[in-house]
Amino acid sequence: MLLFKLAFRNIFRQRRRSLLTAMSLIGGYVLSVFSFSMSEGSYNSAIAFFTQDHTGHIQIHKDDYLQRPKIHKTIEQPDELSALLDANERIASHTLRVFAPSLAYSETDNTPAQVIGVDLARERTTSTLAAKVSAGSYISPELDGEGYYSAMIGAGIANNLNIGLGDELILISQGADGSIANDIYIVGAIVGDRSSGDRSTVYLPLAAAQEFLSMYDAVHEASILLRDDRLAREEAAALQALLPDLSVDPWQVVEATFYQSMQTDKQGNLVFLGIIIFIVFVGVLNTVLMSVLERTREFGVLKAIGSRPAKLAMMITVETMLLSSISVLAGIVLSVPLILWFTYTGFALPEPMDVGGVLMSHFTGELSLYVFAVPMILILSFAILISIPAGIRAALNSPTEAMRSH
Repeated sequence: MLLFKLAFRNIFRQRRRSLLTAMSLIGGYVLSVFSFSMSEGSYNSAIAFFTQDHTGHIQIHKDDYLQRPKIHKTIEQPDELSALLDANERIASHTLRVFAPSLAYSETDNTPAQVIGVDLARERTTSTLAAKVSAGSYISPELDGEGYYSAMIGAGIANNLNIGLGDELILISQGADGSIANDIYIVGAIVGDRSSGDRSTVYLPLAAAQEFLSMYDAVHEASILLRDDRLAREEAAALQALLPDLSVDPWQVVEATFYQSMQTDKQGNLVFLGIIIFIVFVGVLNTVLMSVLERTREFGVLKAIGSRPAKLAMMITVETMLLSSISVLAGIVLSVPLILWFTYTGFALPEPMDVGGVLMSHFTGELSLYVFAVPMILILSFAILISIPAGIRAALNSPTEAMRSH
């Protein structure tokens, strides 16, 4: 208790030096928190953008459809699968899809197209498809008055075929039973623009796509959105145990290239964070050592009147820890409003930034215990390390030589 009282007294007695040390610690902590928030926020935003765009957090397929997609590798009785997924409290939503390559025709042109049949109601809550409609409106799963289904087409297809809203779209593909699939649809919406990833995609109501491809009630994929994306691997393993006849994969496997690119980016970013932490370490070490040097005469007097070297070293450690703790608390108070703004508002980038293959145009941070706790632990740990050489120097000084210093 006496050491703490002496430490507080020395901190306030050396107000100028303590203020410089505190400012260095506070600045280092705020900078570290902002850097961690920026790093975690950018990657979490990229993951959210990527998974909610189309991938989902977990995907379910038949056999090796993910590696070798074939029209006949289908999930039978998808209604039973949907009932199982709806009953899982960890799952926020899911959707069912079918896929097939096709040729799209207008009266004058043709172009390759990827047909995706989607459960329109479930797709609205599982992916961002509805938000990507750039012209027209999100289509209905029902036949229109003339007996045609509506389709949503990518802007690239609309441009290549020179068609727009209300025009006819002819699709030709191969059915699951080996027959030639062909039908006419009415363009009800345009999706994205000519640079979008789905510019060559035709979205059909699930029932229309199943009928077009002679698939009856079967589907190729179930895409799942979890309430907590951090549980993707764990929940995929749990679902795999319940569905041994199907293949259940988390998004890290479904989009392995993106995941590996993101991990590589993260490792590179750790170097940047390490440099920031090192700068903080060197700055605080300098101020603490200067403080010890300025007090050399004081330490010599203390040793001359009987203070033990170990006690002097402990006093310096306690002083550094107290000053560091106070500085970190002040840093938390200053950084919370900054991180709140950065998380919920952020700022637009002048040029889109590539994060693991995803272009991010808006930059936001992350507000979490991790963002505040890791810099706090690092700075307090550094404070202990910094106090050790300073304390050793004070403890080893000769009282006679110390009292002669100025």
